[in-house]
Amino acid sequence: MKAAVRDRYGGPEVVAVRDVERPEAGGDGVVVRVVAASVNRADLDFLYGIPTFARVGTGLRVPRVKAVGVDMAGVVDAVGPDVTRFKSGDRVFADLYPFSHGAFADYASAPQRAFAPIPGGLSFGQAATLPHSGILALQGLRRRNGRTVGPGDRVLIDGASGNVGPFAVQIAKDLGAEVTAVCSADKADFVRSLGADHVLDYRTTDPTQTGQRYDWILAVASYHRLLGYRRALRPGGVFVTLGGTTRSLVESLALGPLLTLVGRRQVGMMLWWKPFDHADAATLARLVLEGRLTPVIDRTYPLEQVVDALQFVDANRAKGKVLVTPQ
Repeated sequence: MKAAVRDRYGGPEVVAVRDVERPEAGGDGVVVRVVAASVNRADLDFLYGIPTFARVGTGLRVPRVKAVGVDMAGVVDAVGPDVTRFKSGDRVFADLYPFSHGAFADYASAPQRAFAPIPGGLSFGQAATLPHSGILALQGLRRRNGRTVGPGDRVLIDGASGNVGPFAVQIAKDLGAEVTAVCSADKADFVRSLGADHVLDYRTTDPTQTGQRYDWILAVASYHRLLGYRRALRPGGVFVTLGGTTRSLVESLALGPLLTLVGRRQVGMMLWWKPFDHADAATLARLVLEGRLTPVIDRTYPLEQVVDALQFVDANRAKGKVLVTPQ
């Protein structure tokens, strides 16, 4: 079978589509014929090996995991003898981030707990957009204690036009919030079409310096100082970051808990992330089927052009999700 692999850290150019052994189903393993996979910023961070401190887990000099791609949807091809939840022919989707990746391939495999059934009415393409980015958006608008964005809240989405942001804008609006979105000027109309009430151009405006105050700030990728985000919060407000520069991540990890303790604002990284929580996946699918959430697909590439797909996302050109279709 064909699969996208890499042998070293670097940009999309280190990825190659090669002939590899097709996985076999053993134990509680499930082999899935991939119909659609989607590109995430996490795929690129994984390629580059950033943040650098993450290489302690992924491999200091060379990556331990060679396969590429986390979000996928497809059809069960084979199951191991211990599998109880699926059978051949079932439609499933998954986030393979915790399971050695491998979504950009003809076939992918993982333990049965990695997969969830695709509800009827949801296409493979729609399903492939949800497991990583959709879950991050949904959980980024909810605290560990269950507190979430509510009607009338003023919400800032910093990084609103890429993978996670379009989901976050729509979910926040569905929850009744007034949404300010941060993106480039050329994507402003796109973000408004998602429901954003206000749009800021990150090239000309620092969203932490406008004098506006928010009940909730979700930074898909934080590029401003933690104290700046904190100042932009109302009393009782929440700032959550999903990624960003090494400096911003270290600040969020080291200073976030302290600033939360000494102030009336909660700031820091989303340490409560539950990758592909099946209850949250079902919520996202229901919102899509009810017409309350639209997975925006910018374009689709065949597996042979996966490097082009990764480069397109890496250049921040995508408006929404980019799909890779192996077959």
